[in-house]
Amino acid sequence: MVNAIVLCSGGIDSVTTAYYVKKKLNYEKIIFLFFDYGQKTVQEEKRASIISAKKLGAKFIEIKLGWLGKISNSLINKEGEIKKLKREELKDTAEESKNWYVPCRNTVFLTSALGLAEAFFIKNKEIYDLFVGFKNEGKEGYPDTTPEFVKEMNKLSKVSCARAFKIKAPLIKKDKEEIIKLGTKLGVDYKDSFSCYVGKKIHCGSCLACKLRQEGFYWAGLKDPTSYQIKDN
Repeated sequence: MVNAIVLCSGGIDSVTTAYYVKKKLNYEKIIFLFFDYGQKTVQEEKRASIISAKKLGAKFIEIKLGWLGKISNSLINKEGEIKKLKREELKDTAEESKNWYVPCRNTVFLTSALGLAEAFFIKNKEIYDLFVGFKNEGKEGYPDTTPEFVKEMNKLSKVSCARAFKIKAPLIKKDKEEIIKLGTKLGVDYKDSFSCYVGKKIHCGSCLACKLRQEGFYWAGLKDPTSYQIKDN
């Protein structure tokens, strides 16, 4: 039987992916793999991931990557001025996205996940598929969230591991609102998820992640259950 490792940050996309893996793809044994890379909201992300793992009867594993946060210049890791975005500014987020990019983050995450999968295979002959919550980012997407990136990482798996572990991104062609609609049908309680890049305890309401979260619920035509410090639209 093939099991699943879901890379989960506690946000909408990765939590929905986990529910999809459990309830649509019918994987019985699931591991939530969470990364602490010095992000400012690590405790909130971790809490959200643990809640979803418990609800799905999944095991929670944390990997610490402090060095990644130390080399990163992203506002996810470093202090700096946070632009308070307006809805109209979301039409083109290419420049703002650069402020939040962490160098090779998903490559580091996936190679770590491959190492974990290979360790389970060598020790117990268990086979795991790896799942990521990448979504349709359009032309402004990060280089490590594309279908091409997933394809190349699968090639790496074939030549670098004891066996070829499959890396899958089942939501990669969906927009945020489509993911929220899907997750709602699957029973996701989004108030327990966490997307903010900078907020403590509750979402700030004005960073890029918060604005995209708000827009997702707006276009999905669903009530946003999130508590925000600021919500001006």
